[in-house]
Amino acid sequence: MLFYIILYFYMVQNWCQEVAKLKAKYESLVRTNRHLLGEDIGEMGVKQLQALERQLEAALTATRQRKTQVMMEEMEDLRKKERQLGDINKQLKIKFEAGGHAFKSFQDFWPNSAASMMAGDPNNSKFPVQPSHPDSVDRNTEPFLQIGFQQHYYVQGEGSSVPKSNVACETNFVQDWVL
Repeated sequence: MLFYIILYFYMVQNWCQEVAKLKAKYESLVRTNRHLLGEDIGEMGVKQLQALERQLEAALTATRQRKTQVMMEEMEDLRKKERQLGDINKQLKIKFEAGGHAFKSFQDFWPNSAASMMAGDPNNSKFPVQPSHPDSVDRNTEPFLQIGFQQHYYVQGEGSSVPKSNVACETNFVQDWVL
C-alpha cells in the first residue's frame, strides 16, 4: 500500500511540473503574439527587435510568394479556359457558316415571293415583314457571350435612329420566357 502512495505522490509531482511548464510556454506564446502584433515592444532589446523584424520579413516574403503562386495558377486556368472558348467559338462559326449556306441554297427553291419577302417588299407577300431593326446583328461581327435574357430600353435622339442613351437594363430570365 505504501508503494501506491509513493507512486501517487510521484505522479502528482510530475503533473504539477508539467502544468508549470505549460503555463510558462503559454505565457511565452502570448508575449510573442503581442510582439508580432506590435504590442509591448518597448520592453524588448535591440537584438530581440532585429530578430522580430527578420521573422516578420520572412513571413511577409512567404505570404507574397504564395499569393504570386496562386495568382499564376489562376491565370493559367483562365488561359486554358480562354483557349477552350476560342476553339468552341471557331467550331460554332464553322457550323453557323455552314447553316447560312444551307439556308441560301434552300432559298433558291422558293418562288419569287419568298425573295421579295426577304427583301421586305410587303406587296408581293402574304406576310408583311418588319423593316430591319437598327440594332440588328451584323453577320460579320464576332459573337458575344450573353448569360440570361436582358431587355434594353433606349431613349432615342431626336431625328436619329441611333440610341441616345441606355436608360435601363433588366434581367428577368424566367418571367420574360413565361410571358
